Amino acid sequence: MGFLVFLGVIALIAFALVGIYNRLVALRQNRNNAFSDIEVQLKQRYDLVPQLVETVKGYAAHEKGVFEAVTNARAGIAQSHGTDQRIEAEKKLGGALMTLFAVAENYPQLKADANFQSLMAELSDIENKIAASRRFFNNATSELNTAVEQFPANVIAGKFGFKAETFYEDTAVGRAELEKAPAVKF
Repeated sequence: MGFLVFLGVIALIAFALVGIYNRLVALRQNRNNAFSDIEVQLKQRYDLVPQLVETVKGYAAHEKGVFEAVTNARAGIAQSHGTDQRIEAEKKLGGALMTLFAVAENYPQLKADANFQSLMAELSDIENKIAASRRFFNNATSELNTAVEQFPANVIAGKFGFKAETFYEDTAVGRAELEKAPAVKF
């Protein structure tokens, strides 16, 4: 009788370990799937960038440094490997695009151009989709990180190579800038 109880306890522990492992795998897959959703919008933005650059170039040809920064940031995406490198490369492109938009602000005739307006509307739509996908990705990352850090899953996670993953934060505007209270002047 004692032997059957012992076998039952061992079977229960094994069943729990398999359940925890499978949950960690499912959470990792959910995070990977969420990043795939982001990649769809990032690809659309990636494909839109050359059209934007060419449109702005027609009006602001002397802003060569801005165009090179955008082109280099876009090339960095193609050279990135893995989720973390891709996220960093996308942040650089976002920052370069912000500079491009700042240049565009100085050219009223460019802002009035129908092609530029169409491209900006399309980019705005893509950016909204990226933001929504990023929220889903960060939620999936949070769930995975929580599971990896909780006991007893943390023991299993360490043995099978699960680790806390990084969030996708849009740092085109620095975190300190986002957390700073806005200045209100009358």
